[in-house]
Amino acid sequence: MIGLKGTMSVIDNSGAIIAECIKVMSGGRYARLGKRHTCDEVVCVVKRARPINPSLIGTQAATLKVKKGDVRHAVVVRTKKEVGRPDGRYVRFDDNACVLLNQKKEPLGTRVLGVVAAELRQKKWMKLVSLAPRVV
Repeated sequence: MIGLKGTMSVIDNSGAIIAECIKVMSGGRYARLGKRHTCDEVVCVVKRARPINPSLIGTQAATLKVKKGDVRHAVVVRTKKEVGRPDGRYVRFDDNACVLLNQKKEPLGTRVLGVVAAELRQKKWMKLVSLAPRVV
C-alpha cells in the first residue's frame, strides 16, 4: 500500500528516478495491487530525475521526457505490502514502484526496466505486461 506522500521508484526510461504520490485516483487513502482492488493509478510528482547533458541536446533530450517537479499520472506495478492471490499465496516485493503514463493512459517510456506484478494482466494493463522483462 502506498499512501499519500509515499515515494516510489520509477521503472521506465522516461527520465524520472523517484516519484512521490500526491493523489490516489481510486478515491481511497492507499494505492495497492490485488484481486479486489484495481492496480491503482496515482498522481505523482517527480522528485528526482536524470540530468540532461547540454552537449547532447539533440539526441538525449528526446529520450528524457520528464524533469524534476513534473506532475504526472502513474500506475503502481509493485508494492512492499503483500498481495493475496486467489490460490492462497502471498507475494510481496522489495520496493514500491510505478510506471509513468501519458494523457492517453499509455506508458510514457518505451521500456520497463524491472519486474511487475501479474495482477496487471488481470486489470487490462497489457501494454505494461508486454514491455516488462518479467511478470511475477
